[in-house]
Amino acid sequence: MTSSSLATFVILTILFLVLSSLALSLYYLLSDPKGSKRTFTALSVRVSLAMLLFIGIIIAIYLGWITPNPPPL
Repeated sequence: MTSSSLATFVILTILFLVLSSLALSLYYLLSDPKGSKRTFTALSVRVSLAMLLFIGIIIAIYLGWITPNPPPL
């Protein structure tokens, strides 16, 4: 497995986790009582994962594992 495909796999996995956390927070928002902090926790996890994803993309571009716009073949 090349570093490019590994970076793509990690980025897509984190993106899936971000979307899952967003869906989970919506579920908690609609189903939990008003005093519950699970919605806040799920949204905090989503923000943390989104920051991790952004930093990971910047590092992968800097190291040359991925290219923003690959040149045409």
